[in-house]
Amino acid sequence: MVTAESGGGAAAAVLREVATLRFARQVVLGRWFMVLACLLILSASGATYIFGIYSKVLKTSLGYDQQTLNTLSFFKDLGANVGVISGLINEVTPPWVVLAMGAAMNLAGYLMIYLAIDGRTARPPVWLMCIYICVGANSQSFANTGALVTCVKNFPESRGIVLGLLKGFVGLSGAIFTQLYLAIYGDDAKSLVLLIAWLPAAISILFVHTVRIMPYRPSRRRDGGASAATSNDAFFCFLYISIALAVYLLTMIVVQNQTTFSHTAYVVSATALLLVLFLPLVVVIKQEYRIKRELDESLLEPPTVTIEKPTTAAAANAAMQMSTASTTKTKTEAATEEASSSAPAPAPPSSCLGSCLKHMFSPPAQGEDYSILQALVSVDMLVLFLATICGVGGTLTAIDNMGQIGQSLGYPAKSIKTFISLISIWNYAGRVTSGFASEIFLTRYKFPRPMMLTLVLLLACVGHLLIAFGVPQSLYAASVIIGFCFGAQWPLLFAIISEVFGLKYYSTLYNFGSVASPIGAYVLNVRVAGYLYDVEAAKQHGGSLSGGDKTCLGVQCFRKSFLIITAATVAGALVSLILVWRTRKFYRGDIYAKFRDNAAGDQAATNGNFIAATEKKSAIVNDDDKKG
Repeated sequence: MVTAESGGGAAAAVLREVATLRFARQVVLGRWFMVLACLLILSASGATYIFGIYSKVLKTSLGYDQQTLNTLSFFKDLGANVGVISGLINEVTPPWVVLAMGAAMNLAGYLMIYLAIDGRTARPPVWLMCIYICVGANSQSFANTGALVTCVKNFPESRGIVLGLLKGFVGLSGAIFTQLYLAIYGDDAKSLVLLIAWLPAAISILFVHTVRIMPYRPSRRRDGGASAATSNDAFFCFLYISIALAVYLLTMIVVQNQTTFSHTAYVVSATALLLVLFLPLVVVIKQEYRIKRELDESLLEPPTVTIEKPTTAAAANAAMQMSTASTTKTKTEAATEEASSSAPAPAPPSSCLGSCLKHMFSPPAQGEDYSILQALVSVDMLVLFLATICGVGGTLTAIDNMGQIGQSLGYPAKSIKTFISLISIWNYAGRVTSGFASEIFLTRYKFPRPMMLTLVLLLACVGHLLIAFGVPQSLYAASVIIGFCFGAQWPLLFAIISEVFGLKYYSTLYNFGSVASPIGAYVLNVRVAGYLYDVEAAKQHGGSLSGGDKTCLGVQCFRKSFLIITAATVAGALVSLILVWRTRKFYRGDIYAKFRDNAAGDQAATNGNFIAATEKKSAIVNDDDKKG
């Protein structure tokens, strides 16, 4: 009974400490609330992955054929993945600027699309619709740059885990959007576009000042364990919550596919979804409370500095050495001042540009900080870029055409929504699996990330072949495989870029890696899948699609396209093996050693300054005692 009372008293004391404005301020300004803000921003930034849900209403409302629809899809992918501008802006401005710009672009682009398909404005020309969807989708790159890049820089020793977790929430965003729009607007694809317009913008503005760069200072716990391990424990808690969220979404998809839901039932399921989505706040409060307790304990035990008094002979030798060092230092300082006074003026900007161009083809060792030009012209970036064009381009073609693929193979409309949601959930699974697994395999077994990228590309070929041959009821399995492989490629790509080329210009290089996606999508989606689909549809409708039905039915609609995509993906896997060979020595070493060395050097410098100040103060006190 006494134990229960004491336990209740301890819980009440903890509750009193937590329920204060001071602690609330610590939470909101803390590193872990920043992670939560990034999770929420990215969970609303994946609207481009549910294009298959509203693509049909785009096609019917505006009278597009498949190639025109795929052209819109290409500009969507172009906007979503060409984030070099957001990266350059993020190099010279704080993250809140990038997030605010992304919110404005998201609202403007998707709102104009909604007004067009709802008939509230005159039907815009195709080129203008391409601009609308490109601007709206480009907001995703601004959200990714502002949130994801900031998190990676704040947790450099856990970058694989951070990338996998945050990209996982991007993957889940499609299924989250689907549940929310069913609860708010009902089964209305036009209103889904309206939700895409205002919700991501509202969330980015809400957390715009929370996301910021924080100095990386890995402290040590009192029991001797590294703080990196504690950080990973928190990230694993986030992972478990995200798994629960994915399982819940998958369960709701299956139940909704088997039964008819009322609007009230959709509202209840969406409310439960929001509760799970905000559950990471518990982890944030727990981490900040642990930080508060450690700080309070450290203040109760002030650090002590022990200075050993040397022997007489040792003191004489030390004094002689200090005198010699002081003389040398004085001479060195005088020479430095003389050299600086006679040094020429700084080189003009044109000379700096010439120096950059001169060293562009002389990159540092792998793992060091490359300049932007050095990274862009390196063989490693070229190989990674080509592999991504083939791999991401193929899986993105399948995702963007999933509505038409299901329709051509005779699946009902409800099943097509199921395919989109399955892709979203397995997109999440691929991202967290590749992020966490590649980090664990790299740390424990030195298994290189480029080799894992090769295996993912080979697995994607299975999904492409299932679509090409139209195996009965195989589109469920194809959705799972393609969603998983599409998601798995992104954390691997971004982690490889950060490891091989460094973090100094990561904002720009991260976004340059994304450019491969729209290039692959244009070639494989517009020029291959869209063109061959329209050719087959024309055969079925008397050789012409002008003013008539633009729908193609049957396995043959996408067979040739996905056989070509399979061949391209195999080629991408072979190209990625070149990167595996070139980075084999780099991944055998300790790629995170420099972060620990820098942190240790900073800590040693801090301790040295403290000791020097203490010795100076002691000397002043001794001189005063002698004078007295």
